[in-house]
Amino acid sequence: MTETAQEHPREPLPLDSTAQLLTRITSQLGTQLSHVSPNGTRRPMHRIRRSAPTLVAVAHGSRDPQALHTVLELLDRVRELRPALDVRLGHIELNEPLLPDTLDAIGRGDAVLVPLLLGRGHHVRHDLPLAAAAAGHLRTRVAAPLGPHPLLVEALYERLLEAGWRDEDGTGRNAAVVLAAAGSRDPDSDVDARRTAAMLSDRLGGVPVVPAYASAATPDVPAALRALAARGRHRVALASYFTAPGRFATVSAAAAPGIAAAPLGAHPAMARLLLHRYDQALTGTAPVFGALMTHPPLLASA
Repeated sequence: MTETAQEHPREPLPLDSTAQLLTRITSQLGTQLSHVSPNGTRRPMHRIRRSAPTLVAVAHGSRDPQALHTVLELLDRVRELRPALDVRLGHIELNEPLLPDTLDAIGRGDAVLVPLLLGRGHHVRHDLPLAAAAAGHLRTRVAAPLGPHPLLVEALYERLLEAGWRDEDGTGRNAAVVLAAAGSRDPDSDVDARRTAAMLSDRLGGVPVVPAYASAATPDVPAALRALAARGRHRVALASYFTAPGRFATVSAAAAPGIAAAPLGAHPAMARLLLHRYDQALTGTAPVFGALMTHPPLLASA
């Protein structure tokens, strides 16, 4: 019991009246009888509870064989956190299963597409809603991308520590971090990356964090490093803002002069965030990037 609880003990609850007790007993009996078939046998629970919508994790795809291995490991973590949930994988390109095949295999029912992408861009705004609309046999939602979010920042911070970053490294005036991201022509993608960079800077105690991109946007990692060097920031670490290994992550890390963190991968915070985006899509507590297809909101029961 806490000190507050000791100072302010709860008042005893009044006894229920006979009418209240009868009402409660009737309600409980009704609930129990709803689980029993007319022949006296108990109905299987799976016929009573509607199963939760399938979580379809949507990865971009990569020719790097480690990418698929990493994503599968991440989804295993998700299943450990919520064993009753049907979790499946679909790729936008380059790897099987492709997203349309995954959606076809689900059959009729409900599904939430959770992009394993770290910000807004063409895939989130266009490709995923189109794939969801094409799966006419399913009731679908497209969840928000994983980032920006504090859980991603925590994963980025811990990946830097694993690569050799120390908190005291950020105390020098010559230290900085480059946040290497994939890049997109969508300006909102840059907004999202800059927000994550600001959050990571706060997590690192004020160390400057500059976003840089592997494609479609500027600056790239070498340009960001030159700009930091011109400001006297010569001790620069690279935070890998990629879900899994791949060409962009490899090229970005190769340009780093010192510490280069691994991609976010199957970090426990990533699994928690994936489920958080799934739950948000179901409850409508965060913006979604694909309209619900001709059906009312989906509600999970697991």
